[in-house]
Amino acid sequence: MNKPKMATEKGVPSNSRVLMLLGQLERMNGEAMMRDVETARQVTAKIFHLIQTQEKSGKEVMSKGSSGMEVILASLENTRDVQTTLNILYILSELLTVGRGRRVGVFVSKGGTGVLFQILITASKELPPSEELMLQLHSLLAKVGPKDRKFGVKARLSGALNATVNLTKQNLQNTKLLLPCLQVLRVYSTNSVNAISLGKNGVVELMFKIVAPYSKKNTSLLKVALDALGALLKSKTNARRAVDGGHVHVLLALYQDWHQNDTRHRHMLIRKGLLVCLRNITNIKLGRKAFIDADGMRILYNSSTECLPVRTLDPLLNTSSLIMRKCFPKNRLPLPTIKSAFHYELPHVPAVGPVAQLYSQPPGVDDVVDESDDNEETDADTENDTENEEDEKDQRTANDDIETDLNKLHPKKNPGRPFEELRVYERFFLELSEDFQGYNFEPSKSASSTSSSSFSSTRSSRPIIVPTAQALSPKHVPITSSLEDRNPTKGDHKPPSPSVPAPAPPAPLTPLELDTIHLTKDQDRKEEAHIPSPDTHATLSSLTKAPSQAQMLEQDLAHVLECVSLEAEGALNTGEEVGREVKQEGSPVNATRHIQSPLLLGGITTRRVGGGGGSNWGSDCGSEGAEDEAGEGAVLEVPDTALLLPLHDPDLYVEMVKGTHSVPQYAEVAYPDYFGHVAPTFREPLQERVYGVQRSKIFQDIERLIHPNDIVDKVVYDLDIPSCPVIEDSGESLKFNSQFESGNLRKAVQMRKYEYDLVLNSDINSNHYHQWFYFEVSGMRVGTTYRFNIINSEKSNSQFNYGMQVLMYSVQEAISGRPRWVRTGTDICYYKNHFARSSIAAGGQKGKSYYTMTFSTSFSHKDDVCYFAYHYPYTYSTLKMHLSKLEALRTSQIYLRQDVLCETLGGNSCPLLTITAMPESNSNDHICQFRNRPLIFLSARVHPGETNASWVMKGTLEFLMGTSPLAASLREAYIFKIVPMLNPDGVINGNHRCSLSGEDLNRQWQNPNPELHPTIYHTKSLLQYLAHIQRAPLVFCDYHGHSRKKNVFMYGCSVKETVWQSNISATSSDLQEDLGYRALPKILSQIAPAFSMASCSFVVERSKESTARVVVWREIGVQRSYTMESTLCGCDQGKYKGLQIGTRELEEMGAQFCVALLRLKRLTGNRNHQYLLDLESDIIGTQSKVVSSSPTTYVMEEDEPSFLEAIDYSAESNDEDAEPENELAPEVQENPNHLDQLSDCETNHRD
Repeated sequence: MNKPKMATEKGVPSNSRVLMLLGQLERMNGEAMMRDVETARQVTAKIFHLIQTQEKSGKEVMSKGSSGMEVILASLENTRDVQTTLNILYILSELLTVGRGRRVGVFVSKGGTGVLFQILITASKELPPSEELMLQLHSLLAKVGPKDRKFGVKARLSGALNATVNLTKQNLQNTKLLLPCLQVLRVYSTNSVNAISLGKNGVVELMFKIVAPYSKKNTSLLKVALDALGALLKSKTNARRAVDGGHVHVLLALYQDWHQNDTRHRHMLIRKGLLVCLRNITNIKLGRKAFIDADGMRILYNSSTECLPVRTLDPLLNTSSLIMRKCFPKNRLPLPTIKSAFHYELPHVPAVGPVAQLYSQPPGVDDVVDESDDNEETDADTENDTENEEDEKDQRTANDDIETDLNKLHPKKNPGRPFEELRVYERFFLELSEDFQGYNFEPSKSASSTSSSSFSSTRSSRPIIVPTAQALSPKHVPITSSLEDRNPTKGDHKPPSPSVPAPAPPAPLTPLELDTIHLTKDQDRKEEAHIPSPDTHATLSSLTKAPSQAQMLEQDLAHVLECVSLEAEGALNTGEEVGREVKQEGSPVNATRHIQSPLLLGGITTRRVGGGGGSNWGSDCGSEGAEDEAGEGAVLEVPDTALLLPLHDPDLYVEMVKGTHSVPQYAEVAYPDYFGHVAPTFREPLQERVYGVQRSKIFQDIERLIHPNDIVDKVVYDLDIPSCPVIEDSGESLKFNSQFESGNLRKAVQMRKYEYDLVLNSDINSNHYHQWFYFEVSGMRVGTTYRFNIINSEKSNSQFNYGMQVLMYSVQEAISGRPRWVRTGTDICYYKNHFARSSIAAGGQKGKSYYTMTFSTSFSHKDDVCYFAYHYPYTYSTLKMHLSKLEALRTSQIYLRQDVLCETLGGNSCPLLTITAMPESNSNDHICQFRNRPLIFLSARVHPGETNASWVMKGTLEFLMGTSPLAASLREAYIFKIVPMLNPDGVINGNHRCSLSGEDLNRQWQNPNPELHPTIYHTKSLLQYLAHIQRAPLVFCDYHGHSRKKNVFMYGCSVKETVWQSNISATSSDLQEDLGYRALPKILSQIAPAFSMASCSFVVERSKESTARVVVWREIGVQRSYTMESTLCGCDQGKYKGLQIGTRELEEMGAQFCVALLRLKRLTGNRNHQYLLDLESDIIGTQSKVVSSSPTTYVMEEDEPSFLEAIDYSAESNDEDAEPENELAPEVQENPNHLDQLSDCETNHRD
């Protein structure tokens, strides 16, 4: 429907009327305007009236192609009449009020800001200046200022700065004019140079005259004044000025006054404004001191606790929390040194690098903290940082890390060493020259003999279950020691014939030599246990007997109730008697196994203490009253985990521990490693984060300063006292222990009755890498909630903020038939704390802090012993036990050889496995097929804290040794060379990232040192040897764990994708590349539920040029060279979405990797062109996605979306305007977007 056009006296439509008037105004510009003042007033008044009353008029003036704005600005510049100027200012005000930012943008682009400043300067010279004119000018400037990037500079250069300041000083009582002046000052102050200039002009003191105690009047004026003051105080100079003027006390008093009187919370913005002023003042050391002296901590703490119940006051709580954490005095870690508590002398020290710096420090240096960390020069910078400068730097230079040298991007097969040197590695590749003459190729159900096998021949024929993540119901648990298996007459099992030699049997295990075990059961009474000698009954040493004794041995081993008892003095039973008692029971299998408590290695005195701790729980739960009635020690009846875990043998584990060399010379075995872990059948979902949990934890930390009398501050465990790390007490404290393989806990300090601060040990020969933990707790009270704080974490964010829980293992649960690690912990969060990191610990950076990982838990059993770990532990001794068990699974169809690749710095052997299928016969054709199988090279556990890599490797090994048709096909397709643990020393000693050399071994592949990095040196040499003989692997994959991302994914190497991510120009010939590198991850994404193709990256970065993945790709020429990363947390896609990952899923991943290799064989073997087309479309899709979304898909970006929860894990920020926008971001920090800014902290630690 057409609207009727509004006619005027001339019959002209109104929208044209405006243009007509503007034309008239344009003709008047210049001298005519000065001569005909009245006409100019009338014309401008009419234009104002039309724009004010008719929306179309404004649109006409601002429409594209219209010169209306230029005419208005020219008139404003030329007129000298105050009324005409006012009319034009009214017109501009009306025009710029609607249309949002676009109209203001047009105004700025036409030079409007400069014209306004010019008018302001002119008007300010008149005495007295026109109040209405100044009011309108400043109102307009307040609207325009935020949209003009050069507003501050223009104001300063034009002299408008001083004009506004003088006007403000003259009109302190004139609230009508004062308000727009303050609004303009607020915009001026956002420019740092202006802020300093205004400070010199006394504007800081001026603002303190305006801000006032609680009043219902002029609240909007007060709000603007506080905003301006907050902006001014961002300048350190102004902050010092405020401190010197005693204004910190004033701000606190004002905040208290408004907090007490604003009971209905209508003036929250004023209260927030006062807090922002305090926050900016406390960015300097002087401000923090003044805040503490003015009792600011107590004032803010008390006001905050009163605000807690009101959710709408969250912005006040967050800012208060931020100020208090910033002002909390920086504490030093309660350690004598940040270097590891364990010392290992290196054969020689590297010339450069962190280890060299560590060794070059003078002995008396205090490396825990240094005074300069809190100096003023760095204050504002460090307080403003998002989190960790390293992260920011990597985020800013994401593209800069991408390799741009095309010469480096094209793999050059460069074996690096002469073949004569490499020839010694021929002995690790016997399968390439073996002729199998004299082998009996008749199919047999018996295993090839192996002297280290702990399985008898009859067990080897059982089916191997491929690990899947489906829950095993009890009836489906494979029972290896069933009656049928044990009966030698059943079926046609034969002892293995000595005429069937094994390819290369490993050396026999050392016989068990158990002398007396000394242990402390109570604080003042030692009990001795006499262990039977190896000859009296079946012990592990029996396994070294000749294979012909297999049947007798098996009957002995069927009695798994080897009983080790603890005798009291004066009533000693010999182990032989105990062993006979067990055998006389006569049952072929028992469901329980008797063990001593605690677990100790033979002949070694240990330092375990009782008194409510771990060493006397057995008498309560295992054999009640045994001591009173018979005078015997505690004997525990525990389930035989071999029934549940066919590849686990507790006795074999203990035997393996005896051959493991640790720097601290550990004498104990942790119960979880002894009992084993049976994956729970129930799901363990990612934990939902409780609203406000982080803030409440931070407030509890602040309470330590407010109420120091509540703090116990008692050291209960300290590895820095090697003679007695467990400190005695009256039984009111928990007892801690980490003196076992892979253990890591350096110190435990009881802070409150049920709260403990825990300090982790740094890697040996290092002063950082605190992440992996594994420790024992005992002496707990049932039903009591304990809080544990790991206070020296270093990464700036953690999956503990996104649903990950710690792992707990209860010995009482294990005794009850549930030997398993379970996810546990409530109120879990991860945040920056008040413990200072010295510049030595922070790589030269000053002012850095550590982070706290806190969790709470309660215990269900009296006299329990519980273990906590960062992830599912998998020790070096566990690996040795599993390899020994896997040897027993070998059939005559499986070629398995275990070699010792080398010895580590710590004197431990690094195993190398070769697995393939035996040739069908020793005919030339079959031998030729056998030798020419492509090689697959796998490695794992270069980083000790990434235990999930070992669980994935376990899944791979078990699948490869399985009896399924798929496993058989896979063995027939490939020869597998596997180094299952590249860093045994790091694993044994509880390191998180390094070997004993104090270096990240996955940064040594370019130039490994044979003395300092033997496992890398020799593994690389194996690959160099293969390259020399033209047998480079088809696939190389290094298994890792990722602490900052979810799912399982791969990193590979691609010239094309790297070039796409950078700005370098490359010809099409430079980008010629076989897309086969994408095939394996693509297959995995289709068959493995935990695998995410979207998280994969094939970009080559400069910082990764020394990693296995890049070196093997670049130097050995392996196109399919990968790092496979498994999450430590859980999955956010696929079948396991929303669940935490467990060992079942990890082992399944290892098995699925094998299945994917089989599919790869079929795809590549058939020269399947369709799959190459699919890969091409994939890569093109990825490229278009990259271009549309961001300049880079840099793999280090935080994978958590920012809207999940803007988590305040920093105590420092400076964006005062950020408020929570929705319920999803309740605990907003001052910068709600900084999750986006954070790069993955694995930036240098990904591969």
